[in-house]
Order: sequence, then C-alpha cells, then structure tokens
Amino acid sequence: MAATDSSLIASIKEKYVEKFGSDHDFQVFRSPGRINLIGEHTDYNNGFVLPASVDKAVYFAISSRDDNQVKLYAADLDETYSFSLDDLSKPESSWPHYQLGIVEQIQKRGLEISGFQAAFGGNVPVGAGLSSSAALECCLLFALNDIFGLGLGRLDIVKMSQKAENEYVGVQCGIMDQFASAFGVSESVMRLDCRSLDMEYFPFPMDEYMIVLCDTSVKHSLASSEYNTRRLECEKGVAILRKYDPAIQSLRDASPELVEAHKDELGDVVYRRCKFITEEIQRVLDACDLLVQGNLPAFGAKMYETHDGLQHEYEVSCPELDFLVLKTRENADVVGSRMMGGGFGGCTINLVKKNAVDAFEEEMILAYKKEYDIDLPCYRVKITDGTGEVL
Repeated sequence: MAATDSSLIASIKEKYVEKFGSDHDFQVFRSPGRINLIGEHTDYNNGFVLPASVDKAVYFAISSRDDNQVKLYAADLDETYSFSLDDLSKPESSWPHYQLGIVEQIQKRGLEISGFQAAFGGNVPVGAGLSSSAALECCLLFALNDIFGLGLGRLDIVKMSQKAENEYVGVQCGIMDQFASAFGVSESVMRLDCRSLDMEYFPFPMDEYMIVLCDTSVKHSLASSEYNTRRLECEKGVAILRKYDPAIQSLRDASPELVEAHKDELGDVVYRRCKFITEEIQRVLDACDLLVQGNLPAFGAKMYETHDGLQHEYEVSCPELDFLVLKTRENADVVGSRMMGGGFGGCTINLVKKNAVDAFEEEMILAYKKEYDIDLPCYRVKITDGTGEVL
C-alpha cells in the first residue's frame, strides 16, 4: 500500500474517533477513482469502453447505530450532516445527495438497515474527471452491504450506485464510472461492453510507462448542454441509418462504412458525430489487441487518434485540452495523449516513459503557465484494485 494510502487511512480513522468516539468498532472501506484509456462517448451509444481504477480513492470509516439516525462527517470539507432513515428529503448542501441516494436505493429494494455513522474523505481530485462521485457511491454501498449483510453482489452495487446518481442526484451518467470503481484489478484495464455489461480484463503493465494526468483546471459552461446535444445527434443518426438496416438500435450496430455510404443524408454535423463514434468503438477493440501484443507505443497512437476525433469530429474538446495534447506530439518520451472524459475541460491522459516523467511534468507546467497563466496540476496514477475493505 502506498504511503499516501496509509496516511489517508490513518487520518480518516482519526477523524472518525474525533467525531464519534472510540467506544465502538468501526470498519474502513476504500473505493477508487477511475481513468478511461480509450472509448470516449461510446458508453451511451452501447459501445465499448476501456477504464481502470486508480490509486486515488475515497475512504469511509463507518459503523452501525442502534437507532434510525445517519450521521455523516465530510472530512475534506469539515462539514457534518445528519438525517433520519424515515426522511430522505434533499438538503440544500449538495455533498450529502450521494449518500442519501444510496440509502434510497437500499430502501427501494425493500432491504433494511439501521442508522449508521461515518467519516469519509480521500484524494480523488474533484472536477478532474476521475469520477469521485462514483467512488463515493460504491464505497458507501459496499460498506453498508458488508455491515448489514444485504447480500448484494458487485454488479448490484454498480447498478444501484448508478441509479442513485440518476434518480436522486439527478445526473444521467452511464454505468462505466461505477463499474470501473467496483471491478478494478491492479495493472489491468477492463473492456466493458456497455450494452451487455460483459467485461474482460487486459494487461496494462506499468514497468516502462507511467500514466500522467494534466488537469486544465477549466470547465467550460458548454459541458452539460453540449453533452445532451451530442446524445440527440447520435439518436438522429441512428434514426436515419435504421432505414437501411432495421437491426440498428444504436451506433454500436452501425459500421463506419455504413456511415460513409449515407454521409450526404446524415448531413455534415450528424455524419461527423456518427463517424467518430463508430470508429471509436472499433478503436477500443483494436487497442485491446495491441495490449495483448504488449505494444504500448501503438496503443498510444490510438489515443492520439481518439483525441483528433474528439477535437474535430465530435467537437467536445477545448483550446486548453488541444494545447496540452499538441505539446506532447513533439516529445519523444510521450507515446500517447488525449483528452479524457466528457470534454470542454478536465484532464488530458498521457502515456509517458517512466524515466522522463519529471522532465515531462516540468515542461508541461511551464508551457501551460506561459500560455494561459494557470498553474497546471499533474497527477501520476497507478492502476489498482477496485472497491473493498481496508484490513
């Protein structure tokens, strides 16, 4: 376990004792944030994604209570919130929404728990696209499942965590984030079929390369409205292509060749959206073949292809992301780089030779400061195991 993990765990335990005392046993659980190596915006098109869980995580120190009260302490915010299991109404403060959503899902399943108390915190950077919310949801539900013997499997935990975010929090996220957090395996990426939820692990050895995230520290206001627009544009493409093949239910069922054949009818914008998605779905499959071969430089080239498509065809990038990716193209120590996540801000994910990481970060930080006068946070991440109890 990394030193930061040990100190974080010790800190969360300490906060728990400060808030709730040491007169009863508590358990500690961990759930990681995630990265997505390739396969962007393919999830809501029923395609494939290639995520992994990383060594930035959320931790809960938690124990049951004899009453129906829930007492939460958000260590990173130094804020508390309490509620009764009989009243799950939404508070003005947004951070307890995730925990309330999880409790609501448990109740909707007809499962019973008593009250509980928890201190939680972690080192998943908020707003960087590492899915801190999914980590939090999976961690709490995994903990409650263990403490109260609810009998839920990991897939149940994933689906209920997604529903909590969809139904209570009100964010229409796909299932990838929760899946990656719960099912992660050290030094492996998972190819998730977003239609069937079948999953396969592929080796991602980290002996020669390191994954470095460069956080633009910007989030353009276009993000949520444009996300919904992209979904509609994809649906429009499906409606047109279905005329030529009734079996097409989503862009997962279409091929780049079919999209090309009906380019004029699709119209410029919808054509480019469909072109990117159908090619990206195939790119995930090709990238997995390259991992089996152990060919990370060729895998990295696929990452650049993805960025080009996101920038020019899907149009969800932004100048800051494009600047960071462009900067890596002249660096022989970087084999792959692309924007990661929904777009319009957030991080680039970079595959960098291990012995060059210090120099890479220094160069990127200087260039970004000069261009935008913004300090560039860089996060080195390792691929780790998914949600579990910290023993």
